[in-house]
Amino acid sequence: MAKTSTLIETPRATSHDEIREGARFAFGKNWARFLAVANEQHILAAEGSLQRLLGTTDLKGKRVLDIGSGSGLFSLAAKRLGADVHSFDFDPQSVACARELKRRYFPDDAAWSIEQGSILDADYVRSLGQFDVVYSWGVLHHTGEMWRALEHAALPVAPGGQLVVAIYNDQGGQSRRWRTIKKVYCGSLLGRAVVCGTAIPWFVGRRFVIDCLKLEDPLAFYRDYKSRRGMSPLHDWLDWLGGYPFEVAKPEAIFTFYRDRGFQLADLTTKGALAGCNEFVFMRNRRDDQPEPRG
Repeated sequence: MAKTSTLIETPRATSHDEIREGARFAFGKNWARFLAVANEQHILAAEGSLQRLLGTTDLKGKRVLDIGSGSGLFSLAAKRLGADVHSFDFDPQSVACARELKRRYFPDDAAWSIEQGSILDADYVRSLGQFDVVYSWGVLHHTGEMWRALEHAALPVAPGGQLVVAIYNDQGGQSRRWRTIKKVYCGSLLGRAVVCGTAIPWFVGRRFVIDCLKLEDPLAFYRDYKSRRGMSPLHDWLDWLGGYPFEVAKPEAIFTFYRDRGFQLADLTTKGALAGCNEFVFMRNRRDDQPEPRG
């Protein structure tokens, strides 16, 4: 898992550089498209997701850190639930998305700060202080250094605070095949066309067959999709197909990793043998000191 290194770090390439080189999916570009269709129903669904995960309907008086804020939807949800929020993302277009949502809903609120930053930069993460809730859903496996990112995500969690992470499920060979598909998608326009032209019709057809076999309305899945986490199927599909870098972990590996760093598992939702994110809610032990990053 995380490895100790004594090497001097070289500056990271920018998000734009990595996207141009085919080493990273343009997450921010996809989220900007999503904001064009995002509405009150999406926001309410995001609020409901946070309330379910955190076991509360009210975040008043809480400090929330959104690591890899993406569209900014969940930062907005936390803000509407009463929290003081700090959002950051490595992708400048994602940062712009969060700022756009703030402009729409909380234009003059100093209790929502947004900036560009990297979870792989331990000094930056430490500089943010401590938070009652640290939230990073479906993000850390896209950094290219997942275990280091998981380590750093623990740094700003206050004693007794909650840490929410969602990490892609390790399916062995199937995960390795998906990694290849994602790399092809990001590698060229032709690769993107081939992957989308093959996979999206398959997604639609598979869902149609499943619903027909269950004798359910085949359109209900798409009508109700936004009620799950406030997202949309097309943008989630593109995020899945192009989401590179791509790493995975088994649920027990994440559990052990954080248990050894002074956290208790409060809630867990797994995908079983399926693709997608296993969802974890941890609570940091009050008696433990701030952990130091190991890699």
